Amino acid sequence: MPNPRGFLEIERVEQPEREPRARIGDHDDLHERLEVAELSMQGERCMGCGVPFCLNGCPLGNLIPDWNGLVAEGEWRRAIDQLHATNPFPELTGLICPAPCESACVLEINAEPVTIKQIELSIVERAWAEGWIEPQPPAERSGRRVAVVGSGPAGMAVAVDLNRAGHTVIVYERDEAPGGLNRFGVPDAKLPKGVIDRRIGQMEGEGIEFRCGVDVGGEVDPIELLGEVDALVIATGARVPRRLEVPGAELPGVVPAMTYLYARNRAVAAGTEAEHAEPTAAGKDVVVIGGGDTGADCMSNALREGAKSVTQLDTYAAPAGTRPREIAGWPAQPRRLPTHYALDEGGERRSAVAVTAVAERDGRAAAIEAVRVDPADRTRHLPDGELSLPADLVLVAIGFTGPEAGLPDALGLPRAADSTLANRTTDVPGVFTAGDARMGARLTVTAIDDGRRCAREVDRWLATRV
Repeated sequence: MPNPRGFLEIERVEQPEREPRARIGDHDDLHERLEVAELSMQGERCMGCGVPFCLNGCPLGNLIPDWNGLVAEGEWRRAIDQLHATNPFPELTGLICPAPCESACVLEINAEPVTIKQIELSIVERAWAEGWIEPQPPAERSGRRVAVVGSGPAGMAVAVDLNRAGHTVIVYERDEAPGGLNRFGVPDAKLPKGVIDRRIGQMEGEGIEFRCGVDVGGEVDPIELLGEVDALVIATGARVPRRLEVPGAELPGVVPAMTYLYARNRAVAAGTEAEHAEPTAAGKDVVVIGGGDTGADCMSNALREGAKSVTQLDTYAAPAGTRPREIAGWPAQPRRLPTHYALDEGGERRSAVAVTAVAERDGRAAAIEAVRVDPADRTRHLPDGELSLPADLVLVAIGFTGPEAGLPDALGLPRAADSTLANRTTDVPGVFTAGDARMGARLTVTAIDDGRRCAREVDRWLATRV
């Protein structure tokens, strides 16, 4: 039973992090961990609500009160089973999810919420350390073959569930290693890549095959591939960046955020970070356009490269408050918080600012021209609100417009108004879509959930085939 006075007697303890000025000197994990005894006490703060709004906040519907209670009781082995019941990759969400479950925690109404995300991460890390997570190959095979194109969180989730249902799953990845944007778009300090490798190893132990460096829709004809399998799932993400529609946006030195992040993650993986392969922020005035997580990741990388200055420009107003309940109102998750991990490391965020042009010098980007906007109406420029910032490198992190054209166009799949593929079950027999390719750019936790939903549809469809 939950401790009826836990939330009254025990204060929330935030997940500790390495000191910001120290950690920008390397790419090691920025997170630290609480001791087991402290984590058990944090689990006691969960009230075991009759109507647990945290479940509503979590796209996966994680059984949060259940595993909070098990941690409070010291039942860590049972806790990982409850965690895996809804989430095949809790180490990913435990590290990089913005925790909408905590914004929805009933305690957030007038106090500090349960530290759900930290408990989740601790459960899965304890399980790996104790050897409780092992491959779970299916008892028998169905004889059906499924190709999953894309190995991000949605593709990984599809693969795990279909493989455990007995189907033979082959995952095709265009890049040199699996993981999608979690591998190439998220800094190592935020998500160590060994975390991904560890889970991929388990998946391979269950019989899932990964074929990397294979571009389905490029050198591999998807129609031919579809003829070799019983079903094909498109989980390629929404990789087409939204364009910066201002004069000077095409100048050298104006770079899509993912182009920069892919280059930095590859350099770190290869051990050549000090060489500052282009595009590089080393010694430059960097302006990041966009106030979301991708912009924060760009800032963090630029700081580690030794940028001269790093400024993030956000058209949204600065958060009016310090708690989610003050910013967005319980149980909603706020769009912005007063700070984020990269701001803690250095740099500056300017809110309610819209870019109007990229100025050039010697044929390259040299400065950003911008204007302050009305916080209540971002389309209205404030009089006398013009500003100019030096910018040798401009990183554009303003979102994505949908999946790349090659694969869906080759299969004749229609697009929704927002350029996504929209339907999980397509009009082409045996072809399905999952994750960001279907929904547009979303959270990792949402992509995992959509991948699992897609796997169920594929499994039902395969069951009808003679």
